[in-house]
Amino acid sequence: MIKIIVLFIFTALAEISGCYFVYIWAKKVVSAWFLIPAALCLMLFAWLLTLHPEASGRTYATYGGIYVVASIIWLKLVDHVKLSTFDLIGSMIILLGTLVIIWGWRT
Repeated sequence: MIKIIVLFIFTALAEISGCYFVYIWAKKVVSAWFLIPAALCLMLFAWLLTLHPEASGRTYATYGGIYVVASIIWLKLVDHVKLSTFDLIGSMIILLGTLVIIWGWRT
């Protein structure tokens, strides 16, 4: 199960990074050269999704929870935004739901 969770984390980081490169380019903060790593990250994201062992719908549902939590962490570490109580509580609720789905894979 740890291997699957790590795979979800890398998948989320690839997607968030790819989207972030596009975002900072669109905001005119960086040059168009940043679209190259953006495309590479998003291709990596799509490929990583194919490595997940469950049916696509269950994989996407589980990934969605990991993505939300990773996005909140990104908000704190990269965007330097102070997290609210609602950010933390919401993330914990989503993470709990995600863990329930992952635990269900074992049955």
